[in-house]
Amino acid sequence: MKNLRLWIVLGIVVTFSFAVLGYFGREIYVEAPPIPNRVVTQDGQTLFTGKEIRNGQNAWESMGGQEVGTVWGHGAYVAPDWSADWLHREAIWILNDWAKEQGFPSYQFLTDEQKAALRARLSDELRKNTYDSLTGNVVVSHTIAQAIQAVSAHYIALFGSDPSMNQLRKDYAIPDNPLPSLQRRKELCGFFFWVAWACMTNRPGSNITYTNNWPPERLIDNAPTGSLILWSIISVVLLIAGIGALSWYFAVRRKEEPDEKVIIPEKDPLLNLKPTPSMLATLKYFWVVLAMLLVQIAMGIITAHYGVEGEGLYGIPLAKWLPYAITRTWHLQLGIFWIATAWLATGLFVAPAVSGYEPKWQKAGVNFLFVCLLIIVSGSMVGEWLGVQQKLGLDVNFWFGHQGYEYLDLGRFWQIFLFVGLLLWLGLMTGALWPALRKAGENKQLLSIFIISAAAIALFYGAGLMYGRQTNLAIAEYWRWWVVHLWVEGFFEVFSTVVIAFLFTRMGLLKSATAASSILFSSIIFLGGGIIGTFHHLYFTGTPTSILALGASFSALEVVPLSLVGFEAYGNLKISHSKPWIQAYKWPIYYFVAVGFWNLVGAGLFGFLINPPINLYYMQGLNTTPVHAHTALFGVYGMLGLGLMLFCLKGMDAHKTWKDKPLAFAFWATNIGLVLMVALSLLPVGLLQAFASMTHGMWYARSAGFLQKPIMVHLRWMRIFGDTLFALGIFAFCWFVAGLKTRWSVEQDTADKSLDDLINAK
Repeated sequence: MKNLRLWIVLGIVVTFSFAVLGYFGREIYVEAPPIPNRVVTQDGQTLFTGKEIRNGQNAWESMGGQEVGTVWGHGAYVAPDWSADWLHREAIWILNDWAKEQGFPSYQFLTDEQKAALRARLSDELRKNTYDSLTGNVVVSHTIAQAIQAVSAHYIALFGSDPSMNQLRKDYAIPDNPLPSLQRRKELCGFFFWVAWACMTNRPGSNITYTNNWPPERLIDNAPTGSLILWSIISVVLLIAGIGALSWYFAVRRKEEPDEKVIIPEKDPLLNLKPTPSMLATLKYFWVVLAMLLVQIAMGIITAHYGVEGEGLYGIPLAKWLPYAITRTWHLQLGIFWIATAWLATGLFVAPAVSGYEPKWQKAGVNFLFVCLLIIVSGSMVGEWLGVQQKLGLDVNFWFGHQGYEYLDLGRFWQIFLFVGLLLWLGLMTGALWPALRKAGENKQLLSIFIISAAAIALFYGAGLMYGRQTNLAIAEYWRWWVVHLWVEGFFEVFSTVVIAFLFTRMGLLKSATAASSILFSSIIFLGGGIIGTFHHLYFTGTPTSILALGASFSALEVVPLSLVGFEAYGNLKISHSKPWIQAYKWPIYYFVAVGFWNLVGAGLFGFLINPPINLYYMQGLNTTPVHAHTALFGVYGMLGLGLMLFCLKGMDAHKTWKDKPLAFAFWATNIGLVLMVALSLLPVGLLQAFASMTHGMWYARSAGFLQKPIMVHLRWMRIFGDTLFALGIFAFCWFVAGLKTRWSVEQDTADKSLDDLINAK
């Protein structure tokens, strides 16, 4: 069997990587910050119970969770990081109380020497672990208990309707009275105390906190650990070594293995493609993709505007009906939905085209899956709105409302529904490809990779079902990133590579054998770093130091193949100029070139900007993260989804000649708009926040006092240039695709018009 060694190596890499992911996942379960049975004072007064802390976590989730500020650095960027904010408020209250005991109005009136003495005392007081494993209780001093009550009063007022908090709620883009229930607000304080406690309390037998000393907070000596700095250095060395090794490998390979010249056909092979009924049935998927994309853009505009006008849109009190938590939820969720839908529809279109076989009930299955998709999208969005509006109980909210986890916001019922839908999609794909899989030939390996990657997409979404309503946050984050990193960034990457290879082999631009070996090799390189590299999201989420070491090392290797992605982009560009007939596919291919560019810049450059532990220590939860998110999610996966859509639309009627001026504008406007969005706004805001985090602490970098400074407001307004151009590009793309149906986007000859007249007459 050709490529047998590559298959064996891929199997070893995947098996070893998941063994490591599973073993150290067990360590996360064991080492997670414990949720105490009770938080009590030294005289036995109960401040919070474990049940209240867990209910507080559900209350936080019900109002949007990670879509309203962040916890441990994960979530939205307008409101504070609640763990850093609580920690700082508690520390300041205690320092002021001690200063008053010494006869001073507050801590700020002390001399530097007196301040240093109190900070040392505070660090000893707060970092000491008073969790009793026998009773399951956390014991706090009388002073800390008073600080907890004072900070709780602040949050109870903030998440209620206290008029004194109106301006702060506006700065945080939080609507009035987001948690009407006083009991829920009190329980929310218990959860916020616990996540802050994990940030300030040393692990048993260690001088490092549960969150590896995150967030940076000078008042309690939260500073980068030695291991954090060491593994940051090692990650950079591994990146350089990996790039050097891969470059050497390619240089030797090109010298020893002469390029196989592909004889490109003189005419378009897709002209002979006769779309089957199920292939044509995928057209409505692409229409829904465009509808979701347009709504996502609208939600993105509103979400960005809430950063400068927290209560509405140019004076319209929109937050009453569409608060920030909802617009951001829908913006992120629709992004995942439309990209996934474009890719899934492409798979359904490609499978019969490759095999030449249409199963009996294939069209009915495609139509049924489409109806399921509509129900999942609309149902989950309605449920999220009801949850954030506090129309649901905590149990019902978990199942049908808002789970509160970024990218996995939809209720558990909708999660399960989507998982079943993905399994149905896998069945439709396998059924269409099965006859081709049974045949011997050079396509068999490519088909095998295709089926394996499709199976991984369907199955690995199930990782999001591994945590429950009141699962410890550290454990829930572990499973969430299985979905966000492994599902979205991992196996979708392999699947998309195989789909492009199929399209190019079908057009005679690439040999199947060459494509199979290249995909196997690239999968080995990518998954070799990417699977264990999942841990780089978990440096500061209550995980042990071993997670930091593994995440730093393997995620650096994940960037290695992206350094050579320019070769792929250049190869695609060359293909677009190789034969006159290929010009008909110029813009789909250009979108693939854009994927290569943004893979390098968005996933590689901006990804590594926040990847080393020392970088992320100061940048976790700042606007440097959406720089990476926008350029990698839309720049790579979004551009790929649009390119695949265009290929399928062309394949449905390859005889038509496109009027592609709107498409040209769409391509350049979206790419240039994305550059401007990052260069003029997101990146400068993120870097200024990073500097503030380094000099004052995470609490300050995320505070209203810093984010509402005139320069920060001006920089957020600067997004309007890139966002507007980007939106115009998307509108042009939708206009062009709509024109394929209405015929304003295609050239028609006399025969075409006669045929159209005949169809219309019938």
